[in-house]
Amino acid sequence: MKRALRGPHRTIATHEVDYVNAHATSTPVGDEAELKAISTVFAEKKGGVAVSSIKGSVGHLLGAAGAVEAIATILAIRDDVVPPTINLVNPIKIEGAVVDHVANTARRQPVNVALTNSFGFGGTNASLIFSKTQSQ
Repeated sequence: MKRALRGPHRTIATHEVDYVNAHATSTPVGDEAELKAISTVFAEKKGGVAVSSIKGSVGHLLGAAGAVEAIATILAIRDDVVPPTINLVNPIKIEGAVVDHVANTARRQPVNVALTNSFGFGGTNASLIFSKTQSQ
């Protein structure tokens, strides 16, 4: 996530990120590790960062998961709507976490910059940043 924020064209400050699409492996160890990492990266963001995962809606699509999650992230920016993590009843609680879980109901909010995480077997991990373009 830190590398994605230090993009090749400009560095994006954590306070600019409105939404994180979590990969959410749906394993206790994996989800806790991802939430801790998000909390560490976005520790300075006042009010926390909106976080959700679409896996509850679409399932785990294996090799297609990253692409579908990227599309959902782009749609969140286009529509200014954060998709929910459906069926999230007991979110993992991490002391000091700055994670604002978007659970069960989509949230309309400005989404100008969003980050999506995608993890694969064997430690293949990627984070992508998407943002609205400015009209010229």
